[in-house]
Amino acid sequence: MKILVATDGTKYGDAAVHMLGNFTLDGDDEVKVVCVIDLALPMAVDIYGGYLPDTSDFEKGAGENASKIVNQAVDRIREFGATNISSEVLFGTPDGRIVETAEEMAADLIIVGSHGYKQWERLLLGSVSDSVVHHAHCSVLVVRSPAKDSQA
Repeated sequence: MKILVATDGTKYGDAAVHMLGNFTLDGDDEVKVVCVIDLALPMAVDIYGGYLPDTSDFEKGAGENASKIVNQAVDRIREFGATNISSEVLFGTPDGRIVETAEEMAADLIIVGSHGYKQWERLLLGSVSDSVVHHAHCSVLVVRSPAKDSQA
């Protein structure tokens, strides 16, 4: 089985990684861990000077953080018995990059965490897991964090 696990380093992404502990994995199974960096952030621009900020430091820092996240996830997944594990830090819109990567690797399953947004939050913030469910070519497992953790 080919499994794509998407994590963002939050408790919701960690819940997706921990879900693999419920699977019986062997040497034939392939697991790929991804963390997507979304650089489409609103930037404050000085309208008088026309200055566009240099984002290279931000990109470098975000990349280092994402690398740390995927490495921790890979270490955790090894504890579950998986041996054929790869990882990648991606740039772009999270839902689109997750679906694209799943298609490229011919994944059988995508595992993503859910932030558990309510209707208005989903409208304002969007839902990566919802978009992945509707656009993926394969099965998608949406993992919620335990109820006691989501009450914050």
